[in-house]
Amino acid sequence: MEAPAWAWIALIAFVVVVLLLDLFVIHRHAQVISIKEAAGWSVLWVCMGLTFCFLLFLWQGAEPAEEYLAGYLIEKSLSVDNIFVFALIFNYFGIPDRYQHRVLMWGIIGALAMRAVFIVVGVSLLDAFHVTVYVFGALLLFTAYKVLRHGGAQVRPDRNIVLRALRRIAPVTEEPHGQRLIVRRDGGWELTPLLAALVVIETTDVVFAVDSIPAIFAVTQNTFIVFAANAFSLLGMRAAYFLISGAARRFRHLQTGLGVILCGVGVKLLLTDVYKVPVWASLAFIFLVLAVSFLLSLRAGPPASTDGERHRSR
Repeated sequence: MEAPAWAWIALIAFVVVVLLLDLFVIHRHAQVISIKEAAGWSVLWVCMGLTFCFLLFLWQGAEPAEEYLAGYLIEKSLSVDNIFVFALIFNYFGIPDRYQHRVLMWGIIGALAMRAVFIVVGVSLLDAFHVTVYVFGALLLFTAYKVLRHGGAQVRPDRNIVLRALRRIAPVTEEPHGQRLIVRRDGGWELTPLLAALVVIETTDVVFAVDSIPAIFAVTQNTFIVFAANAFSLLGMRAAYFLISGAARRFRHLQTGLGVILCGVGVKLLLTDVYKVPVWASLAFIFLVLAVSFLLSLRAGPPASTDGERHRSR
């Protein structure tokens, strides 16, 4: 299925309108997002994502809808891992709760643009060089190995190359200045902790994109479906962050589940020329792994906290 121009225009227009409403109407003022509000928005975004799946089913049939749903689940499961990393970044820079939503919002805007570039490049490589399938498959297996062996991504903002380069140009203030990203003081410009956190989030998302885009390519190589799955997953990440960031560590077996999923989709890519795994089988596999991971996590309880996770420094 190649989506017509009107479908792309409608999808992108929807994303832009939602982002503008969120930035300048719904959450224009700094505020703490309550669990109740986050839960309501999370349910709304999941319903929107599933509604898009239903509309895709009515428009193009079962297979594209299954491809979208499988891709959406992959992106959603990987985004839970992202949420824990974002919580560590906010803790590192001491970002107050009332300002975190604005940083996440700008981060998601950048992530959407970045994912669009990754999707276009990935599809172009797959079309031009069939061997790219095996490169993506090997990359996912390597990532799965790292996740299963070492757990979640390690965040070291003090070693972030982009942030270190910005600090050579302007210092970072000790405290936030409202929702501003830069401030002018004593005749010079200074970066706020919000901008520093945003830089680390954006550069960290490059690593996440390297994992997630090849993973969804194992399910579908349709650019419209890939972008839609990423868009709905990313747009719902803000609410999901405020809903489960405090409880993210309770899902102690999620890393193992993500490693198994990445391994599975990596093998699927490597078997492209040998056997085409049905989309429904991929979807069932993702559902099963996520369900087992969450059930085992709930049964095991939260892991012990570590001092390193409470590190705060500029």
